[in-house]
Amino acid sequence: MNNYLIYYLLITLSIIVNSCSEGFKEEYLKISIVLKEVTAITTPTTDTTPDYTFSSTESGALTYGGSCSSSTTSAISGNNTITLSSLSVRTYADCTITVSKTMTTNKSETNLSGSLTITSFTVSSSDDSSSDDSSSDDSSSDDSSSDDSSSSGSGVFVVVGDEGIILRSTDNGETWDNATSRTGSRLWGVVFGNNTFVAVGASDDISRSTDNGLSWDNVTHAGTNLGEGDVTFGNNTFVAVGFDGSIERSTDNGETWASVTSGTDKDLFGVTFANNTFVAVGEDGNILRSTDNGETWDNATTSFDGTGTRLRGVTFGNNTFVGAGDFGYIVRSTDNGANWDNASKPLNKVIWDIGFGNNTFVGGTQSGYIVRSTDNGSSFSSLDPGVSHLTDVSFGNNTFVGVSWLGQIIRSTDNGSTWASVTSGTTEQLRGVAF
Repeated sequence: MNNYLIYYLLITLSIIVNSCSEGFKEEYLKISIVLKEVTAITTPTTDTTPDYTFSSTESGALTYGGSCSSSTTSAISGNNTITLSSLSVRTYADCTITVSKTMTTNKSETNLSGSLTITSFTVSSSDDSSSDDSSSDDSSSDDSSSDDSSSSGSGVFVVVGDEGIILRSTDNGETWDNATSRTGSRLWGVVFGNNTFVAVGASDDISRSTDNGLSWDNVTHAGTNLGEGDVTFGNNTFVAVGFDGSIERSTDNGETWASVTSGTDKDLFGVTFANNTFVAVGEDGNILRSTDNGETWDNATTSFDGTGTRLRGVTFGNNTFVGAGDFGYIVRSTDNGANWDNASKPLNKVIWDIGFGNNTFVGGTQSGYIVRSTDNGSSFSSLDPGVSHLTDVSFGNNTFVGVSWLGQIIRSTDNGSTWASVTSGTTEQLRGVAF
C-alpha cells in the first residue's frame, strides 16, 4: 500500500513539474521585444555620423538593415543611443535596427527579436542644408544639362523625356511606372526640392508635382525659352535656364516664376547649386555665377577657351564644381565657381551631363559611354555600358541612374564601375532624371 502511495506521489509531482515547465515555456513564447524611437535624427542634418536613441524592452544583439550601420552591436533593456557610421549626402528612408536574443528552457530554445525603422532623415552638405539639384539634358540637338546629386533627395527617381513622358521608380531604379503627365511637350530637365519635383521643357508650361512625382500639374512660367534647358533648386529657390541666356526663378515652390537678367544672349544648358552659389553653363564655354539666390549673375573667370564649345552640364561635389560638354571637355572650380581650369579630357565625345555621388563624378556621353572620376574631377576614365546616347545621370540612395535615347535606363550600385540595363517600358527619348 505504501508503495502505491509513493508511485502516486511521484506521478503527481512529475505532472506538476512538467506543467510548470510548459507554462514557463509558454510565458517565454509570449515575450516579445518591442523597440520604440526616443530621439529621431534631426533632418536635414550636416552631421555625417548622427546619434540615434531608441528604447528596447529586452537586451540583446543589435543588427542593422538598409543603408545605415553602427559599431554598436548590443542593446540593453531601456534607452540606447547609437552613433551611425559615416553617411554620404542624401536621404535615408530604409534604415532599420533589430534587437534579438535566445531564451533557453530546460528542453528548448526560443529566438526573440524586435525591429524598428528609423524615421526618414536627410544628410546635407554643410552649406546646402535645403538643396537638391538634378538635371536635364539634350539629345537630338546637342544640348544638355547637369545634375548635382550631392544634395538631399526624395527617395524616388523621376525620369522625363519626349512627348511629356514621366517615369517614376520607388525601388532605386530597378522598376519603373508611368506617372500622370499634363503635357505632351518634350521635357528636358527635372529637379527635386522642398518636397516638390519641377520639370522644364519645350513648352509654355512648367510641370510640377507635390506628391513625390506621382501626379503632375502645369504652371505658367515667365515666358522665356526654356527649351533644351535645365532646372535646379537651392536656398528655397528654383532656378531654370534655357535659350538666349534665359533664366527664371521661383521662390514659392515652383508655383510662380519671374525672369531675371543673365547678362548674356548665349544659350544656357546646365545649372546647379551648392555652397550658396548658383552656377549656369552654356554656349561658347559660357559660365555664369550667382551668389544672391539667382537674382543677379556675373561671368566667372575661366582659362578655358570655349569658343565654339557648348558646356552641357555642371554639378558639384567635395567642394568642387565640375562642368562638361562638347568634344569631351571638362572644366572644374575649387573656389566656389569663381575661377575655372581645364581638367582631363577622357575621350573626344560630347558629354551630355555629369552628376556626383559617393565621392565619384559620373558623366554620360554621346554614343553611350560613361566617364568617371574618383579624384575630385582631376582625371577621368571611360567605359562602355552598351547603350545609345546617355543624356543624363543622377545619384541617390547609393545608386547612379542614367537615361538614354530609345527609352534606355541603366543603373549602377558600385559607384559607376559597372552598369546594368533595366526595363523602362517606353521607347521615347529620355532626357532628364532626378532623385
